[in-house]
Amino acid sequence: MKYEDRIDAELEFCFIDDGSTDRTIEILRDLHKKDSRVHYVSFSRNFGKEAGLYAGLSMAKGDYVATMDVDLQDPPALLPDMWRLLHDPIEDYDCVATKRTTRKGEPAIRSFFARQFYKIINKLSKTQIVDGARDFRMMSRQMVNAIVADGEYNRFSKGIFSWVGFKTKWLSYENIERSAGHTKWSFWKLFQYSVDGILAYTTIPLYLSSVMGIAMCGISFLALIFIFIRAMIAGDPVAGWPSLVCIITLLGGLVLMSLGIIGLYIAKIYLETKKRQLYIVREEE
Repeated sequence: MKYEDRIDAELEFCFIDDGSTDRTIEILRDLHKKDSRVHYVSFSRNFGKEAGLYAGLSMAKGDYVATMDVDLQDPPALLPDMWRLLHDPIEDYDCVATKRTTRKGEPAIRSFFARQFYKIINKLSKTQIVDGARDFRMMSRQMVNAIVADGEYNRFSKGIFSWVGFKTKWLSYENIERSAGHTKWSFWKLFQYSVDGILAYTTIPLYLSSVMGIAMCGISFLALIFIFIRAMIAGDPVAGWPSLVCIITLLGGLVLMSLGIIGLYIAKIYLETKKRQLYIVREEE
């Protein structure tokens, strides 16, 4: 490791192979043979980023743990600074985290929706997530233990990092494009991940569906009073089938949307109660 001589500590390197189909596992085997500090876990299939991150945190045994992607979008040059800040006797940080100040290399539409996501979740949730926050961070053993102890199935690590608390120092850097390959995170996958994050840390959507239901009942009640008075005073029967169809369609849409919101929360409960493993190990060293 290029920067390990700037970190005054014994190091171990833990790699998670999330069901890759290339030569990743062969390379990890060779690294382990050459350096006993290298350890790895290979999943039986792709279980996703959250499972991989949880496996890595569970696997690491050190007093301090750093998490980062291997595509080099997380700059290793920051690791010595993280180590130094964590050992500042005055500040006494538990975590040194990173955030991107730019989104260079990302499609403009993707960057726009990412920023809107942070705005929405921070308005809806009591758990605040820093805009541009990365999973690249260095944490104390106490913080890592708290995260690992939270063994929920529907994981959203950016929220968990914030929810567990602990004193955190933020480092900023400009976005770095991937050195090789391409991301497997499509717009649809990112959208699903965003919805998972919102559902995991707020119940406001349930309240909103209830408020909309009450509001529509109130509007309907006032409309009935208006129709009754108009019919009694003016003797004018209410006409307008098109408007009636539009109102029924609107109400039906609101009902289905509310049921959908409730269904999403029930689905999360269903997955939690099944208590499935977060991942299955095929090989480890």
